[in-house]
Amino acid sequence: MREKTPPGIVQEAASVPVKAPARLPASPGGRLARWLVSGPPLLYLAVFFAIPTLIMVLASFRFPGDFGGLAPIFYEDETGRHLDLTLENYSRFFSDFLYTELFIKSFAYAALTTLVCLLIAYPLAMLIARSPKKQRDLLVLLVILPFWSNFLIRVYAWMIILGPNSVFLGAFNRVLGVFGLEPVTLLYTPFAVVVGLVYVHLPFMVLPLYANLEKHDPALLDAAQDLGANAWNRFWRVTWPLSLPGVFAGAALVFIPAFGIFAIPDILGGTSGIMIGNVIKQQFLDTRDWPFGSVLSIVLTVTAVALAGLAAAFARRSRL
Repeated sequence: MREKTPPGIVQEAASVPVKAPARLPASPGGRLARWLVSGPPLLYLAVFFAIPTLIMVLASFRFPGDFGGLAPIFYEDETGRHLDLTLENYSRFFSDFLYTELFIKSFAYAALTTLVCLLIAYPLAMLIARSPKKQRDLLVLLVILPFWSNFLIRVYAWMIILGPNSVFLGAFNRVLGVFGLEPVTLLYTPFAVVVGLVYVHLPFMVLPLYANLEKHDPALLDAAQDLGANAWNRFWRVTWPLSLPGVFAGAALVFIPAFGIFAIPDILGGTSGIMIGNVIKQQFLDTRDWPFGSVLSIVLTVTAVALAGLAAAFARRSRL
């Protein structure tokens, strides 16, 4: 017969703290290997992101030069040499609501682009994930195929498709005529901007969703079906929650570049599709007001980083 342990002994054993095993000191070879792996990316980020960002922050507090660019950072008078810095550029941004409107407009374009990409990419990614292996590889190849051609060439192709003499526009206006509607123009409109943004950024939504949906266990859907869940409930209660990390990753990859892009609005939108990226480009290249362009760039960067942080926070919560 098995002896019972007295309760007091059990309580004493439970109260004894358990020490975690001591961590062995890392060997010099292990530290060197870690630095060899993490060093080049850190150096790349420091040289091409951190240092330019610091230069841009400093430029935002300076005056524009007489012929554009930046004025000297020091000036001299009778009392000596002084730093020539100012907050006028930030005051100009916060006092003129025009730039806030452009940020809101750019946010709306990016949000609409993200939503349309999600609506198109989710069923496509699900189709790819549930296809046989041979067909799956071919479908993934077709998704990344546009990356093999130049970005500007693909955007200019949409100028031909949406242009006033295109076959597509002629057929579209004939359909409108059947319903008694007036013909329309598509090029240099907000519609053309959204079409271009969706076309360029759609693969960035498809690939994270596919990578997520491919890992789902089909047994979960079978179990839900055995419990009486219909197709919609199986999707909404099983597939959708499991795919949220892919949704947030794809949304971040689409929204952030679409928020600050300038080439597509320039080419397809004209003056009606101007976004904050176009204004930043004009400040640096046309008016050559580098300090104010730096202010706009900093605000855009801070906004994009904040939105990326929110997406990461929601993605972490969805994994819990």
